[in-house]
Amino acid sequence: MAKLFWGQLPIERAAAFFYYESHAEMANIIYQLKYKGHPEIGLVMGRMMAKEFQFAGFFDGIDGIVPVPLTKNRFRSRGYNQSMEIAKGVSEITGLPVYEHLVVRTVFNASQTRKSRWDRKENVEQVFKLHQQLPPHVRHLLIIDDVLTTGATMIACSHQLVENKAIKISILSLCFTKS
Repeated sequence: MAKLFWGQLPIERAAAFFYYESHAEMANIIYQLKYKGHPEIGLVMGRMMAKEFQFAGFFDGIDGIVPVPLTKNRFRSRGYNQSMEIAKGVSEITGLPVYEHLVVRTVFNASQTRKSRWDRKENVEQVFKLHQQLPPHVRHLLIIDDVLTTGATMIACSHQLVENKAIKISILSLCFTKS
């Protein structure tokens, strides 16, 4: 998974809780989280991920968590940000603060679901912006998203943080799938 970011984003660590396979039980869990109004799944999965990765030292040196943001319209229609729910679960276990509003998504072009690798990259370029200044003590952020496929969304979101301050980035996703 880390190879997706080589040459595009300087990352310290990258991990996913599981590998996505359609029609598997975990695929149904993701579907329930994203589309069927079950934010509690994100919270539980975030706790489970944190417990699993904490023993390997994955969170060592990280100063805070940034969930990948949704647009206001998508948030209104869904009622929650699934990445934020995952981040809350990770935060409960690790004690790391969640910086929910550091980066905002200004535009929602279209779902990434059926796009090619190149279309995904183009679809999310310039859709995130830094909304708040990073606290001065923050030097290493963990970016959390629910599904990572090509890394385009993570890269676009992370660039807003890296370009505006010399910080380290780590990536955590509930699941990883190939495009």
